[in-house]
Amino acid sequence: MSRRLRFLVAALLPLLLAACVPAPAVRLRGDASLMQAQLAREQALAHTDQWVLQGRLGVSDGKHGGSGSFSWTQHGDQYDFVLRAPITGKSFRLSGGPGGALLEGLEGGPLRGPDAEALMRQALGWVVPLQNLRAWVLGLRADSGPAELRFGADRLPSRLQQDGWTVDYPAWDAARTPPLPQKVFAERAPYKVRLFIESWQFQPSPAQ
Repeated sequence: MSRRLRFLVAALLPLLLAACVPAPAVRLRGDASLMQAQLAREQALAHTDQWVLQGRLGVSDGKHGGSGSFSWTQHGDQYDFVLRAPITGKSFRLSGGPGGALLEGLEGGPLRGPDAEALMRQALGWVVPLQNLRAWVLGLRADSGPAELRFGADRLPSRLQQDGWTVDYPAWDAARTPPLPQKVFAERAPYKVRLFIESWQFQPSPAQ
């Protein structure tokens, strides 16, 4: 990791620790009624691939971490993710799609690679399930394999387990139709990813 990014990570660790609020207890197994409601949500959001998401992000590997405000723009299979440090004012940008990824803001210049997750781990030491997170941030199961769901008293997903990750949903925006998560906490020990969602902006898909 570059000296610049090491300083960014060290400076922002207190904010990350403050963000790691324990998730609420998981309550209900997915009976037929709850799973039917979840399936309806997934069908309603299945083609949602044009949006801008803004909020705060915290990551940790159990020893080191980083955090900041972020914006995530999704246009079909193309993405643009920008993380801004609140203390140093530094930022980095991860963008790309099926053809590869570009990580900018690094000391020494941009870094390219075929896989965004591997690129982030190589440059920053962060393990973030970016491919699955595109579905998880909407409160959906990813299409990467089997998933287990538990539900809260609000009948919305409280915990999702998939691909070795445990994803907790401590808060939902139930005023939306369908509801969307406000907090997404993903963990695969020792790695943790915390998203605090402040705003969504959706655009119609070109196919619609």
